[in-house]
Amino acid sequence: MLDNVTRRHQQTTTTSLAPIALNDKFAVGRASLNDLTAILDIYNQSIAGKQATAQLAPVTSAERASWFDEHLNDPKRPIYVVTTTSADSPAVIVAWGSFSDLYARTAYHISSEVSIYLHRDYHRQGLGHLLIEWMLTQAPSLGIHNVVALIFAHNTPSLTLFRKLGFEQWGYMPQVCDMQGFIADVVMLGIAIDNNVSETSISAKQ
Repeated sequence: MLDNVTRRHQQTTTTSLAPIALNDKFAVGRASLNDLTAILDIYNQSIAGKQATAQLAPVTSAERASWFDEHLNDPKRPIYVVTTTSADSPAVIVAWGSFSDLYARTAYHISSEVSIYLHRDYHRQGLGHLLIEWMLTQAPSLGIHNVVALIFAHNTPSLTLFRKLGFEQWGYMPQVCDMQGFIADVVMLGIAIDNNVSETSISAKQ
């Protein structure tokens, strides 16, 4: 499933802000200082559904400024933004994804948590698949050997998506989130990454 993306990108890691084409509709690149508002707009859209995040109230730019700065200043833990590429309208951010520390302890540096969020108008169009797929091709050059996703057990679409990309269940945490109306379980999905991730670990599972 990753073969086409790999051929385009396996030698191209985004160490600059320059966007790279995902397909003929979307491009991806590292987030810049001006992107926080759009990133949080998309993130805040996901809160009401209580399916994609354990955050229960909208967040502001001031509240997330430190988080954003940490990602911008850490070349190994980037935030990526996906923008439209239509010639008829200005580029807008329609999705974003991040690699974050799985745990803060130094020895965990080879493992990272992946998160993605899509603008509500771009759900169910294959964009999430494209973004995760592409991010996995970037992981080796970021020093990431293991990618972990923490997903609510009731978030069937996300569980299905990640499993299609080769993620397997690495853990299950029952009743760990009070979602103010119900108690949620969390599934830990993971995939081991190497320099041939698309050609071995993932494509073999398709």
